[in-house]
Amino acid sequence: MGTKAVRLLPCWLAAFSLLTVGASADEFRTPSISAIRVEWRAVLDQLRSEINTQPAVVSAFTFASQRRAPRWDPRSMPALMQLNAITSPVFPGIGRSPVPVLLPFDTASYLDARQNGVPDTISVSRYQADFRPADLFHAGAAGYDAMFSLEPGAGDGMPQRTYAKPVEVQITGSILTYDLADPLAGKGEPVKALAAQFPDLRRFIREGYVRFAFTRFGVPYVVSIQCLDSTPRPRRLACREAYPVAERFLKALRIAGGQPSRPRRDVSSEIAERPIVPSPDFTYRPSGDIVANSGARKRGGRTDLTAYSQIRFPLEKAPAFARSQSFGKRKPDERGYPWQDNFCEARSFEVGQCAAGFGHQGQDIRPGACMAQNGESPGSCDPKQQAVVAVRDGVLIRSLKQQAATLQVNTRNEHIRFRYMHMNPSSLDADGILNGRQVAEGEKIGVASNYLDFPNGTSLHLHFDVQVFTRDGWIWVNPYTTLISAYERLLRGRGRELGTDPVAPAAVAHARPEDVLRPDPQEGGEGDN
Repeated sequence: MGTKAVRLLPCWLAAFSLLTVGASADEFRTPSISAIRVEWRAVLDQLRSEINTQPAVVSAFTFASQRRAPRWDPRSMPALMQLNAITSPVFPGIGRSPVPVLLPFDTASYLDARQNGVPDTISVSRYQADFRPADLFHAGAAGYDAMFSLEPGAGDGMPQRTYAKPVEVQITGSILTYDLADPLAGKGEPVKALAAQFPDLRRFIREGYVRFAFTRFGVPYVVSIQCLDSTPRPRRLACREAYPVAERFLKALRIAGGQPSRPRRDVSSEIAERPIVPSPDFTYRPSGDIVANSGARKRGGRTDLTAYSQIRFPLEKAPAFARSQSFGKRKPDERGYPWQDNFCEARSFEVGQCAAGFGHQGQDIRPGACMAQNGESPGSCDPKQQAVVAVRDGVLIRSLKQQAATLQVNTRNEHIRFRYMHMNPSSLDADGILNGRQVAEGEKIGVASNYLDFPNGTSLHLHFDVQVFTRDGWIWVNPYTTLISAYERLLRGRGRELGTDPVAPAAVAHARPEDVLRPDPQEGGEGDN
């Protein structure tokens, strides 16, 4: 065989393999991600300005050449390394962020207090505009995420609020942004009170959060508060009540850390890897092919062939059935294939990726009786004890009593979140599924359940969804293709896509789809998913 033929042989084999499993132009693809360049010289100028607000600490922090200082002197380190050393006891791992970490933290005042012998027992809130110590801080190779809370009545000059719980404020700064076909991207209104500090600041309400998006040092940052775009309610913060809390947070932002990293390159979309050998039984309907007339305002789904991450499937064992738990006829003995998308099914949640602007936010997955393994008898696996596992190595985001647990992945090439719902909050609390816990891919984090505000509130299933970071903040994207790809890896076999013949709807108690056009007190967070 000639040299040219040898070089072409892998291409011929790949083409033949794809033909044997029914390949088409609609191959699954990886996401397109843009990387930004940080203006670190501007960061140092801003940091110098902030440190100079406390003349007493200027001598303890140097921006001059470091060569003359002895090695034991902290000033022998570059300025940002000095800063990270100061703030890392409060924000562990802050130096891992490749973007400047902006937090409502007054480093100069904190350092001044330390030099004057103020005991460490003094609450850090005094340096954080009265925000409590961080509920979550996590920095990684893509950037950082943090969450702070303001107690009711805290903060001088804050207006009275009817909401009785602490207001949670999230901030993300990222060197990576996901490129979405997003008709709502870039919208918003300026905030006059903050225009001098943040010239390009946009305020907008999207997918259950009021968001404040801005660019600083070339980096996109988004501050957000979960709220209800309506009049205040006893159990839910209204977005107009959240405005002054967010503005207080933004006014207090200072440079708290970060460290330059190697320049990043944009990540281009490519054909996603999938098994070549066909699965003997796994079938699925196309992305966007939701149950007929089950979408908000009777609109259909939206095709999305992006496998947003190479994840481990979120249920421990197969089989599992990704199908609607709100529409569609099911028989007790039904095997559960084919799978069907329900990302844009009717709900009261805003979902910008759906044609009607409302949707389900994720995908329902029902556990089945597990396949016999290692000598087990068929049917020996109890679906009610089906383990739910981490789909990647990552850090958990969850406060006490919440029914949603979110897994965040922050690597050189990804900044993405995966949310799990309908597990019992009491069990999650007891197992330590809480903010900041590190978990490994495949590690058990719960069991599939039927919790929806109370036990037995919905059918036995797992709600699973995906969010990616954009210049508008964290946006829900369709997880269906990502889950198909993950399930194929679990089965070690490629599924077969079926046609698009309509499936007749039959509403069941789970959905309350008639609520889709009126605000829901659980919108955008932990409601009827």
